[in-house]
Amino acid sequence: MSHFEPSLMQAVRDRFAHVDSCPFEGPRVFFENAGGALTLNKVVETSARFAAIPDNQGRDNPAAHALVALIDKAKADMRVLFNAPEGQFFVGESGTELLFRLIRTAIVGTAGGHVLGSTVEHPATRSACAKWAQTMGKAHVLIAHDDATGAVEAQAYAAQVTPETRVATILHTSPVTGMGMDVAAISRAIRAVAPESFIIVDGIQHAAHGRLDIASYDIDGYVVSPYKCFSRHGYGVAWASDRLHALPHEHLLGAPGNPWEFGTRDTGAYVTFSDVVDYFDWLGGEVSGETDRRARIVAAGEAIHAHEAALSEAMIHGTGNLKGLADMPEITLIGGVDNPRREGLVSIAVQGMDAPDVVTALRARGIRTHTRKADHYSGNILDPLGLPSVVRVSMCHYNSQAEVAQFLQAIREIVDGLA
Repeated sequence: MSHFEPSLMQAVRDRFAHVDSCPFEGPRVFFENAGGALTLNKVVETSARFAAIPDNQGRDNPAAHALVALIDKAKADMRVLFNAPEGQFFVGESGTELLFRLIRTAIVGTAGGHVLGSTVEHPATRSACAKWAQTMGKAHVLIAHDDATGAVEAQAYAAQVTPETRVATILHTSPVTGMGMDVAAISRAIRAVAPESFIIVDGIQHAAHGRLDIASYDIDGYVVSPYKCFSRHGYGVAWASDRLHALPHEHLLGAPGNPWEFGTRDTGAYVTFSDVVDYFDWLGGEVSGETDRRARIVAAGEAIHAHEAALSEAMIHGTGNLKGLADMPEITLIGGVDNPRREGLVSIAVQGMDAPDVVTALRARGIRTHTRKADHYSGNILDPLGLPSVVRVSMCHYNSQAEVAQFLQAIREIVDGLA
């Protein structure tokens, strides 16, 4: 059963562009949210409005002053959404680019030691660590994730961290398995042995699912890609702790304030992120009676989690008279059947049918999904399982039980056609 009442479900869906129809293909169910979430209508409007403004920050005119004020407001909004009262927020080219910058700064800025990460991580962090660890003569230690659960636990970090760990990376949520890691527990395990280690988190896949709380993580860097959190392409958002900010990093000579940003940034990008924060705030007000903004955002995250858990439950165990994926012997679920770490994503392999063919068959039935192949993006997850590819079915809170039912009917037809 959906966590959202029908009227709220419709109000949520009304706030997003192309919620049930592709502008190129027509009506479809959008289960490709891990590749990029739907965009808020407000973000589309904001982007168009700011694209037309010719002025830039740092000039002595009313437009420039207004743009600076909007950027300041956006950074304040970010502090509330992420619960990060300290540290620095800034934008860059993309989430991947920002992860590279934070990791490079931490590795280059520390003497000796090694860099610690895990095999569950996206190549954004693994590649950056490999590159800069090698450049600086540090070992890059990768903790093996659990193939059965599609995740890595704090205990695994505790077994590998040493006082020589200078930099550590954590993936908040996997875009292949859909499993979330306990960032706070992993951070505690690292700090218990290497308290001065710089800890950087890839939050790109997690952000759309809410429940962001940097203050509780005890970390030094956190990065998201706004196009995966209801905004748009063209920028990423990073947070750096005060101690990471204090390390030498690239910026223009003589630039005041030890900045991270290069060149004149797009004010519209900042304002679209304020739109995202406003949306979480609105949703929290709909699902709770909270009067404090941060409390409403927390309530929104809890509601999103509950709704997506209900969608995943229906997809795996069935809804109405439709069997779930767990009841189809031809289907293998990555990460197991009942995995509490799951965040709105189910990756599957269909016996006797290649994943790209399944994706095509689903698309023919009005369901948009995606193939993850054992390549440089997903080989770290799929190769140990002996799988060349899987079908990724990724949901978000604006998806409905009716859409899950449509998917189950479609996959049942596809599987029955193999008999």
